[in-house]
Amino acid sequence: MSQPSAPRKTTGRPPRISREEVIEKARRIVTEEGVDRLTMRRLATEIGSTPMALYHHVRDKEELLVLLLDDHTARTLHRPELPDDPRERVVASAAAIHEVLAACPWIVEVLTADDLMSASALWFVEQMVDGLVECGLTPEQAVHGYRAIWYYTAGEITVRTAAARRRAGDDRATYRERVFADLDPGELPRLTQVADQWASLTAENTYLAGLRALVNGLLAPGTP
Repeated sequence: MSQPSAPRKTTGRPPRISREEVIEKARRIVTEEGVDRLTMRRLATEIGSTPMALYHHVRDKEELLVLLLDDHTARTLHRPELPDDPRERVVASAAAIHEVLAACPWIVEVLTADDLMSASALWFVEQMVDGLVECGLTPEQAVHGYRAIWYYTAGEITVRTAAARRRAGDDRATYRERVFADLDPGELPRLTQVADQWASLTAENTYLAGLRALVNGLLAPGTP
């Protein structure tokens, strides 16, 4: 008498997932490992599902990054009370964006692609452009001014984040410190004069002072 065959094992459907879970897992990957490590396949593995199941929630990685941007700005970028003075309004708006991005540097990496943005952050862009126009710039000049402020903001965060990452867990003198310790005062007198202070001076947080100087320069009479 033949033995009954063993029941077939069926894989079944992947577990149902939500968009909120997709965003939460994606945020963990980019926060802990970086944007480059975020792929649809990696995210599906993290969730315990399949890449195909993710496409019911997001079209591709680009849309996923936009969702991450909107989720983060909605939770952290709150509209402050802005000064009536238009020049100060520009400074306050830029400083508010800087504060949020400095706490989450991976967002800067996404935004520097220059074609992805968070719609919820456009209110701050509007305040900067409007403030520059009220100070006498044309709308076109104001857009150029905003772009200069954004480049300064993104660059400042990017450089500081990269420097902190390189120094983490390494107490050895950096290459720059070794070079500055052996400067030729005949060729580089000014740099030699401040060589001992260079590391501490460049580590200071001077973002706000630099921002004010930039805005003042943009609004100086005769600035093209």
